[in-house]
Amino acid sequence: MSQSTNLIVRLAPVIFVLLWATGFPAAKFGTSDAEPFTFLGLRFAIALFLLSVLVLLFIRPKQIVWKQFGHSIVVGVLMHGLYLGGVFYAVSKGMPAGVSALIVALQPFFTALIAWFVLGERLSLFRAIFFVTALLGVFLVLFPDFDIAKAIPGITAETFTAGLIATLGISIGSVYQKRCVPNLNLWVGTAAQFLGAGFFMLVLSFLTESQHVVWTLSTVLSLAWLVCVLSIGAVALLMYLIKKGDTSSVASLFFLVPVVAFAMTWALFGETMNTIQITGSFIVVTSVAISSRFG
Repeated sequence: MSQSTNLIVRLAPVIFVLLWATGFPAAKFGTSDAEPFTFLGLRFAIALFLLSVLVLLFIRPKQIVWKQFGHSIVVGVLMHGLYLGGVFYAVSKGMPAGVSALIVALQPFFTALIAWFVLGERLSLFRAIFFVTALLGVFLVLFPDFDIAKAIPGITAETFTAGLIATLGISIGSVYQKRCVPNLNLWVGTAAQFLGAGFFMLVLSFLTESQHVVWTLSTVLSLAWLVCVLSIGAVALLMYLIKKGDTSSVASLFFLVPVVAFAMTWALFGETMNTIQITGSFIVVTSVAISSRFG
């Protein structure tokens, strides 16, 4: 491996965290003038079109493993449909964008357990302890008064359930991707995922929404960023990291996303944290750093 390639591999997790974190403030921007499922349906449709052009230009049909293509459609429903649908719905209903990132920070816990049962990946006691410690940090951010009955504004049964559905979706999707789609071409697989997620969002949109979109500058810029930078760039990077590393190590990256997302939402929307919440964030970062380095 050349020195430049080695540097890219080392920086890939950092780049992924930075890019992935931008999705949460972008969700707040996007859902301010559009219904969440309709907005996501547009996002997936545009991303699918762009990727389909690349696939048609550079990939031969005989190179496509069609059975894995079908599995990738299922991955799309889980990793994009349920995950992003849950996040965008929660944000549209008033959950702070930074807090939605913290709910999804539960993902490594679910992913590690699922990978343990399904893939047989080793779950050491050391890593499990720090997963629990990180969950404690998440709790402090969500409930700084140490009272489950006194959650921060925007945390309701509805938004919290949506966040948990999102967490389960991406957790199961990560394991399913590792197990059932081992060697499908990256762009073909991602296009299949957007096909599944787009159809899923289309169904939810027509069942629950009016498909109304106000085309403001914020809507257009949010859609462009989410399609080009996240749906293509960050998702491709996530698929690469899942393919190259074990599933629970990749999941550990998501512990870092809430802290970065909180910094972004503080700068953009004025979302703030008190001393207890800052302490909780520090616990999360420290836990993932130790578990990733020594777990």
